Amino acid sequence: MQTTVKGIYENGKVTLTGTPPVQSRTEVVVTFPDKGTKPIKKRKAGILKAKIWMADDFDEPLDDLKEYM
Repeated sequence: MQTTVKGIYENGKVTLTGTPPVQSRTEVVVTFPDKGTKPIKKRKAGILKAKIWMADDFDEPLDDLKEYM
């Protein structure tokens, strides 16, 4: 049975992004996509800083649910 697990090749190493279904030493075959595909861009930390906020009363009970409490 064959299983596909995605990974990223960078600087001569392959890092798997998924979990392989094996526990011991196993032979693998690595297949690279066509050269026409775009390289994966690294994500930049903090790109959404100050764009997401939470109200000060977030944890307070909702008035709409008072009759159920």
